[in-house]
Amino acid sequence: MIGHKTIPQEMVGHISIERLILGGAALQRCGRGLAFAPGFSRCGEVAGELVFERKARPQRLKPRLQPCSDRSAEALRHPKSRHPKSSSTSSVALFGSAVLALISCAILLCGLSTSARAANSASGDVVLRALREEMERSKAKLKLENVPAPYYIEYRVTEIDQFEASAVFGALRNQQHNRGRLLRVVVRVGDYKQDSFFGTGEGTIDLVPSDDDVFAIRHRLWLATDRAYKAASEALSAKQAALKQLKVDEPVDDFAKASPLEAVEPLARFSSPDFTSWLHLLEEATAQYRSDQELQSFESALRFTVENRYFLNSEGTVARSGHAHYVISIAGSTQASDGMLLQRSHADQGNDLKDLPTREKFLKTTARILETLKLLRDAPVVDEEYRGPVLFSNDAAATVVTELVQPNVLGRKPQLGENARTTGKWSSSYKSRVLPDFINVFDDPTISTISGQPLFGNYTLDDEGVKAQRVSLVEKGQLVSYLIGRQPIRDFPASNGHGRAAATAAPAPHPGNLILQSTDAQPDAVLKKKKLIDLCRQRELPYGLYVETMGPSLQPRLLYRIWTKDAHEELVRGGVFGDLDVRSLRSDLIAAGTAPAVEDRSEPVWFSVASPALLFDELQVKRSQAAKQKLPEYPAPALAQAANKP
Repeated sequence: MIGHKTIPQEMVGHISIERLILGGAALQRCGRGLAFAPGFSRCGEVAGELVFERKARPQRLKPRLQPCSDRSAEALRHPKSRHPKSSSTSSVALFGSAVLALISCAILLCGLSTSARAANSASGDVVLRALREEMERSKAKLKLENVPAPYYIEYRVTEIDQFEASAVFGALRNQQHNRGRLLRVVVRVGDYKQDSFFGTGEGTIDLVPSDDDVFAIRHRLWLATDRAYKAASEALSAKQAALKQLKVDEPVDDFAKASPLEAVEPLARFSSPDFTSWLHLLEEATAQYRSDQELQSFESALRFTVENRYFLNSEGTVARSGHAHYVISIAGSTQASDGMLLQRSHADQGNDLKDLPTREKFLKTTARILETLKLLRDAPVVDEEYRGPVLFSNDAAATVVTELVQPNVLGRKPQLGENARTTGKWSSSYKSRVLPDFINVFDDPTISTISGQPLFGNYTLDDEGVKAQRVSLVEKGQLVSYLIGRQPIRDFPASNGHGRAAATAAPAPHPGNLILQSTDAQPDAVLKKKKLIDLCRQRELPYGLYVETMGPSLQPRLLYRIWTKDAHEELVRGGVFGDLDVRSLRSDLIAAGTAPAVEDRSEPVWFSVASPALLFDELQVKRSQAAKQKLPEYPAPALAQAANKP
């Protein structure tokens, strides 16, 4: 990939409001329309009375002061050492103290200004007002005869403002701008040890009015809460009946307690209402298809999304946060003479339009995509089988870590009655070695950059109202922890701030910013030009393999032979890995580079994964056996200007 990397477009595509309603399903490619999904139940009644115990006063968290503080990984993990000053530097020290005092005042004013803006916007926030008022009414009124009163109620509203467009072969294909508010209500009956969060008791979803009508919003909240309460009472009975048929060796609680917090941050808005220039850029980029008549698809897409999230629960937590995401991508495909399908794609993203590449840079990236498609079409096919050293660039390694490490550090509670600790391949590997002893892995949603590169998995509170925190996952190759939400698992009774969810999905453990690092890092050039070649020479192999970028299903997109004789690189196509899995990560990974690359994903929530280059002692690479389609029977339409004239 070129520049800062996001996940290849066909692996991410774009997210639409209809997919958010479905709970963060796999994102589609591009050009899909937005529509609200039908089928929400909107009926129910309120009766009875409920009395709640007095709760602890929530702790207030200041809004994030990103412009006034260094949130980089380096700043948080490597504070500068302080040395005592000699008497000869007293005047300098006094001057420095004065400067520090001025800086402190500036930071304080910045913080007060941000807090004031958040407070002012909160006081006039109709959605927040409706949620507060209906929460208090539900706590006081929600009680049915012969049904246990709720011990926990949760409201989550996600307000989405989304603009997306796509162009193919130089022409705009579609554009749409949609806005909506999605609601999820959870009512839990029982207690923290055993409750109704099971089956139909896992919550109710609905749409709330997009107009700022407090009573219309409260009306939807009332009906959704009533429905969720009734479903919870039925779910608790069904769960208790199911548990009578099961034997759990080491039972854990259903829900973890959490301290009430309050974090009301400013709402997000589009930085500009006019996206005309970006539509022209999509057309201009895809018009470059004229340089290659053998392209079979060539498209560019953008997705600009503003998401404001509200969260309230009966424990006293109140949270509001706003985020903007701007994504622009380019993708193309062609066929080799033997019918092999070849694909390339690239995407850039940022939290503001100014973070996206300039017109010149995006067009340069587009030209590079076209160039590599041509090179792939003419490249030789990989040997039938190769077994030997393989070096993954930091870009490709970030994909490997995303696919093989990330799913296995999620501490998800197993299905009812199962005795496993969690659900991943490392469920029984707690306190065991899962990676080489020079590898450390941690997740830190409190940082927003690493090595000067932006990260997009940062947040203040997770989607269960728990404060975000750094979690060390693998230390010296040993698995020491998992990412946990408020559903406890064996040995982990409390959340570590990683319960996250798509707009209407139930929260589950997800990463924020997952970082893999080496304690014995080596320069990337040394890994590529020396260590890889030395390993091949020791085994009398004519070449080693270098993976520059990866595609879906851990298939290499740009794969090179590096010849041991003169270190020249040769692009090849059609390779697939035979044994790239968690076992090879543990046993065959022998070295890592210094410079990390970042991969960003948006399914089901935004998160980033950073990794340096990774060198494997031995991997199997085989020739792909995928079915090939026939080439078109006749050539593409002529591109001459005369062909466009009537």
